Amino acid sequence: MGVEMKARLNARLKEVAARLRERCLRRPRDAGMVTSEYAMGIIAAVGFALLLYEVVTSGQVRAELQAIVKKALSARM
Repeated sequence: MGVEMKARLNARLKEVAARLRERCLRRPRDAGMVTSEYAMGIIAAVGFALLLYEVVTSGQVRAELQAIVKKALSARM
């Protein structure tokens, strides 16, 4: 490998290292959630799913959904 080629390669490596350093400094260190935050998110999601299930299976909503499905199935094109 020639001296000129080594110099260009070395310059390019320094440029890439500078870009990586800059990105690391700009990026916040605490980018992810911790286990307790995951647990709270899962609990909230399960609670919302239960609430949605209760609403959808209630008598009035169930009757409305069945009416919509029957109307859709009996529609003619």
